[in-house]
Amino acid sequence: MQKSLHKLFSNMNINRELLLLLFIGGLYSLGIFLSNTFVNIYLWKQSGDYITIAIYNLGIYIFQPATFIIAGKIAKRIDRIIVLRLGVIFLSIFFLCVLIIGDSASKYNFMLGSLLGIGYGFYWLAFNVLTFEITEPESRDFFNGTLGVLQSFGGMVGPLVAGLVISKMSENMGYTIIFTISFILFIAAVVSSFFLKRRQAEGEFYFKKVLNERKQNKNWARVLYAHLFQGLREGIFLFVITVWVFLITNSEFALGMFNLSLSGLSFVFYFIATKFITPPLRKKAIFIGGLMIYFSIYIILFKITYIHLIFYAVIIGIAYPIINVPYISMTYDVIGKARQAKELRVEYIVVRELFVNVGRVLSILAFIIGVTLFSAEKIIPILLAVFGIGYLFIYHFMKKVNLRAPHGKDVLVKEQLTDEKNR
Repeated sequence: MQKSLHKLFSNMNINRELLLLLFIGGLYSLGIFLSNTFVNIYLWKQSGDYITIAIYNLGIYIFQPATFIIAGKIAKRIDRIIVLRLGVIFLSIFFLCVLIIGDSASKYNFMLGSLLGIGYGFYWLAFNVLTFEITEPESRDFFNGTLGVLQSFGGMVGPLVAGLVISKMSENMGYTIIFTISFILFIAAVVSSFFLKRRQAEGEFYFKKVLNERKQNKNWARVLYAHLFQGLREGIFLFVITVWVFLITNSEFALGMFNLSLSGLSFVFYFIATKFITPPLRKKAIFIGGLMIYFSIYIILFKITYIHLIFYAVIIGIAYPIINVPYISMTYDVIGKARQAKELRVEYIVVRELFVNVGRVLSILAFIIGVTLFSAEKIIPILLAVFGIGYLFIYHFMKKVNLRAPHGKDVLVKEQLTDEKNR
């Protein structure tokens, strides 16, 4: 497989570590999409209100950035691979808790969200840092595109299989089977992590230093503000659309078909984006993708039917690869050229994720206040229209990013990234 990839991407360094990381990312995606898609529905069926779902998601995005900071300190003093394993272990515990608590899960919504947020924090800190270390500027589009393909595959197969199983069996038995399969996938991800080389970093954890770096590094500031607006959009969209699909269809299988439509197109377009979105086209692709994501909202704002939701899923499925492949690659390139990126790569990842999750928390808090003060049917479309513009702001900030290094300035170049003793 590695030889075949070298033929297709002869100008890239596609090594064993990169392929292993992709494999772990694929296992994680399949496990998450198989189960987590239906946790919001599981809670909705018990409570029947938006506030319960919002508080569950609030717990996720409060504890995720807090865990990122803790995970960053561990990664600097111990090992990124151990942090990765901790993330998968906490995710496994989360699903087991949902299964054990059962019909009382909605009463423990914030606790469950907090547990999931801790798992996300450990996992994504380690995965993002490993991505930065293992990939190089010329292989990042390939990695991000291939990871997107794997995530889309998980998004296609996971919810569809889960929806089919849950709809065909008694609910408790269906959820038991799905959570068990996810648990096995997470264990496989932990085992796979033992084949990655140990990666220790020396030095202290300089969180405030990297946070304040945005005052001197304009590119870094633009990336952080882009991620803040990304979070503002994602906060409520991550659960509202899922609930809408279920409310209209009252079927987990229909929700699985919705995700199949979205992820199926993403699966195809991540291949296309990886191949055709070259560095000179990155900013234009971010603009087109952001535009598509925003205006797709209006398909479902004024009249909501299952057909409208499927059409919305089709547009989103095409748009996400168009924006994500260049956006993520540019982000890592900015970090790679930032001051002391070699020594402070963990801190750069932590600060980036902090801004994303601050945006998510602000979005969910606005949702809770809005639904509390006004009718949910009237305020939710307004909130979607307002916060949905977040992805257009990504382009507003990323278009100003200049990756050309000033004359005579040292930057983190390929040789530094691939020097194992410097990691």
